[in-house]
Amino acid sequence: MSAKTPAHISPQTPLAPVIQAWAMYLEDQGRSPNTIKAFTGDLRLLARFLPPDYPIGQITTQDLNRFLDWIEHRRNVPCSPKTLARRITSLKSFFRWLHEHQVLPADPAEKVIQRSAISPLPQVLSPQEVEAVLQAARAYREKTKPDARPYTLVLLLLTTGIKKGECVNLRLPHVVEDDPKGPYLFVRYASPQHRYKERKIPLTGEWLDVYHEYLNQYQPTDRVFPWSARRLEYILEDIGEAAGLDKHLSFAMCRWTCALNDWRSGMEPNKIRQKLGLSKIQWREVRMKLEQLDAKTPKA
Repeated sequence: MSAKTPAHISPQTPLAPVIQAWAMYLEDQGRSPNTIKAFTGDLRLLARFLPPDYPIGQITTQDLNRFLDWIEHRRNVPCSPKTLARRITSLKSFFRWLHEHQVLPADPAEKVIQRSAISPLPQVLSPQEVEAVLQAARAYREKTKPDARPYTLVLLLLTTGIKKGECVNLRLPHVVEDDPKGPYLFVRYASPQHRYKERKIPLTGEWLDVYHEYLNQYQPTDRVFPWSARRLEYILEDIGEAAGLDKHLSFAMCRWTCALNDWRSGMEPNKIRQKLGLSKIQWREVRMKLEQLDAKTPKA
C-alpha cells in the first residue's frame, strides 16, 4: 500500500473517513481547492445515497449506476449534463485511487460509462471581422497620442491562441527573440501539475515590431501586460466596439479564432493541440468543435 494511502484504510472502512483521506491525497497532488471541494462533495453525495457506514469494499458497479440514476432522475434536484459528467469523473478518480493503492482488489467504477458534456459551439471571428478588429487596433497607433497596446494585445491573441490567464502571467523573458530557430513565446506555468501546458509558440515579425513600439511607450519591467485581466478585457471590448462588431470580443473568441485559422490553414492537428496547450483528452472535444466551426463559419 502506498504511503499516500493511510494504513488504517481497508475494504471494511466506511466511505466517510476514506473521502477525508482522498481529500488529503488530492491536496498533496496540487489539485485546486475548488476541484477538491467538488470531487469530495460528489463522494459525500454517494455516502448519503448508500446505507450508513457502508464499507467501501462492498460498493459495486451496480451501486454506482443506481446512484447516478438517482442523482439524474430521482433526487428531485436539477443535475446538468456537465455536473453529471464531473460526478462520474469523481467516482472514477476515487475508486481508481483505491484500486491502484491496493485497498480494493477491483475497481467498481471502471465499467461505469463516462458521459461527456459537450458545451455549445464558441463564437469566432470571420476573416472579415478579423481584419476589422486589426484595423481598429492599428488606428490606436495613429492617434495624436499613439497607443500600441491594443494592437500588441489583440494580434498576440489572434496569432498565438493563448488563454487569458496565460496572457496575464506573461513575463518579459518569455518573449524570446534571439533563438537561432526563430523568435517564440514561452508559455510557462509555476505549478508542477500544469507543466504539460508549457510550450513554445512562434512569433511573427509583425508582432515583434509593434511589441517594440509598445515597450517604448509603456516600459513594463516585469509582466508583459502589467494590468488586471479585467482591464485587458476592457481593451478588447473597446477594440470590438471600434471595429463595429455585433459580438463581444474576448480572450476566448480570439483563442478559438486562432485555432480555427490554424485548422483551415492545414496545420497538423497535433501541432494545433500542442500550440493550444491541450491534453489529448481535451483535444477530442476541441477538434470536433473546430470541424463544426469550419463548416458553419464564412470563409474569406
